[in-house]
Amino acid sequence: MDLTRTHAGESEEGALDGDIVDVLFTHLGYDSVALMEVLGQIKYQYGIDLAEDAVTALRTPRAVIEMVNAVILSKDDNGKKVLS
Repeated sequence: MDLTRTHAGESEEGALDGDIVDVLFTHLGYDSVALMEVLGQIKYQYGIDLAEDAVTALRTPRAVIEMVNAVILSKDDNGKKVLS
């Protein structure tokens, strides 16, 4: 949640502490613009480009983590995307 705090701002709804991986971003006080900023930072910092249309599918922090992990696992040792 550090990326969220740093790039989308601190939530007005409450602290991002505790077990929040399954809490909806909207319940955490974040909208789609904030999520787009976080996804942009994931692309910038880690080279993982999650499609913009993923914003509607990525509704919780866990969903973002799982999608990032899926992208990482789908790449071969040279960092190239593996076709499935």
